[in-house]
Amino acid sequence: MAAEGECWSQTPEVRRLFPTFVWKAQLRPEVYEPLNALILGRLEAMRRERPPLQQGETWQSKHGLHGLPEFRSLVSCIHTAAEGVLEFLRIGSSELRITGCWANVSAPGGGHRTHTHPNNFLSGVYYVQVQADADTVNFHDPRGQAAIIRPPVTELTAYNTDQVVVEIGTGTLLVFPAWLPHSVDANRSENPRISVSFNIMFASFAETMGEPLWGEK
Repeated sequence: MAAEGECWSQTPEVRRLFPTFVWKAQLRPEVYEPLNALILGRLEAMRRERPPLQQGETWQSKHGLHGLPEFRSLVSCIHTAAEGVLEFLRIGSSELRITGCWANVSAPGGGHRTHTHPNNFLSGVYYVQVQADADTVNFHDPRGQAAIIRPPVTELTAYNTDQVVVEIGTGTLLVFPAWLPHSVDANRSENPRISVSFNIMFASFAETMGEPLWGEK
């Protein structure tokens, strides 16, 4: 058998095809601290008449939080992030609209199974309260055909893994394609994990082609 150097005229080239992005930003403390105080206060009022969450339970609010005054600063940051994503993707100027925005509260032991957000262009999440042992989100390989065969590997790399774990913290904002499967492991901390999720769609598409499946409720 020929040695590797005897086969190639030059070092083989490896290219990444069809990459998937996850846009991550950290809000400044002077931005997220007052914002989080407003959000936590509003969520506490929403849940005032509800029983406390038990071990392993999660709660989601209705999907119209972006219309509330306490979320005005967050909505501004979301639109700025979405515009940055469009610029990064070299997508021409287009009006975007938040089609849904809701809170997630996970008690210790609570998680979120793998899912996507149909009929939206972008999705994202803002982290209001996270702590050690509750500070990651998982993104899964969207290529179903890639799982037809999974031979054993000697080392996990970006080219052979089927899951990427992204670390987050209080004040972190993520934006990603709405079709990208994602999940959240069980909250292993002793305190609730609180986040605000959102969906974004092209306004003209939502108005003329049909409402996103994750719409305002």
